[in-house]
Amino acid sequence: MTPLAHLLIRRIRATGPITLADYMAECLLHPDHGYYTTRDPLGAAGDFTTAPEISQMFGELLGLCLAQAWLDQGAPATFTLAELGPGRGTLMADVLRATRGVPGFHAAAKIVLVEASPVLRATQTARLAPHAIHHATSLSDLPDQPLFLLANEFFDALPVQQFHFDGQVWRERLVGLRDDHLTFGLSDPITRPLTAPAFAQPLPGRVVEVCSAAHAYLHAARGRIHRHGGAALIVDYGGWGSSGDTVQAMRRHAFVDPLAEPGLADLTAHVDFAALAVLFGPAHAYSDQGSFLARLGIGARAARLAQSLTGDALQSHHAAYRRLTHPDEMGSLFKVLALYPPDRRCPPGFA
Repeated sequence: MTPLAHLLIRRIRATGPITLADYMAECLLHPDHGYYTTRDPLGAAGDFTTAPEISQMFGELLGLCLAQAWLDQGAPATFTLAELGPGRGTLMADVLRATRGVPGFHAAAKIVLVEASPVLRATQTARLAPHAIHHATSLSDLPDQPLFLLANEFFDALPVQQFHFDGQVWRERLVGLRDDHLTFGLSDPITRPLTAPAFAQPLPGRVVEVCSAAHAYLHAARGRIHRHGGAALIVDYGGWGSSGDTVQAMRRHAFVDPLAEPGLADLTAHVDFAALAVLFGPAHAYSDQGSFLARLGIGARAARLAQSLTGDALQSHHAAYRRLTHPDEMGSLFKVLALYPPDRRCPPGFA
């Protein structure tokens, strides 16, 4: 049993079951035993691999997309270039390398990484030297100026509440105890109104996930982008609308029981992009990842990089291109949402 499991069991004994969202928050961000606060989870030696770790092409194209949006908005002389949950700094490193030829872009950018993990903060600072890097704990800490924002596989790691409908009443999913072991259960019937569109006209067995933390991040981003300009690119797995029970745990690149080893496994849920987009009104665009990267020219970029490769390196390059774009891999499962000011042009890459 993990140290965090002992703490959670004592807490539940003392005060009763906790919500799924509270459980996820403790597992991921507990200051002493949280998954993200105690380790580097990425790569072959970790628990999962993200798109920037697969190929430099991903970050290069996202960086050029934001740079073009910056140019389309008149190239503001000062802006924030920010990333949520930047991991090892790989994505931002690729963004900065790809955009160094865009006149004025680096000089105007204040680079801010929103990161909770002390372990990863140190890795990011070293990876991105000699660029001046600033760290923040939330979007509300960012300067009140134009904001160009990246979030790759960030929103899926935010805690979610989960609500179940039995045909007559809604109940919230809880984590409690059975024989001194963590177990899932359901609350008493919920009497307060559940007003989100996903709760309308439910069928028996319907499950709805709500991510309040995502709304808080988007409200902070919207304020800056609507007041001063900018754009946000959100890349993650999920879909348009709530899609039932999607909570999962991963350790060493394999799915595991979410309750088995609290603090040692990554807990995630699919992102409801419709719930994010509604906060920006009509100023949004949505695509699957494969089509988005294709419109930005990943095919031509892949062909150019392939010219200097041979043997195993060339095979790995082709495999990475397929993994990022093919519908059977990340191309369809992962989606891209662009958010921008209502009076400005949509960033490139969308139909």
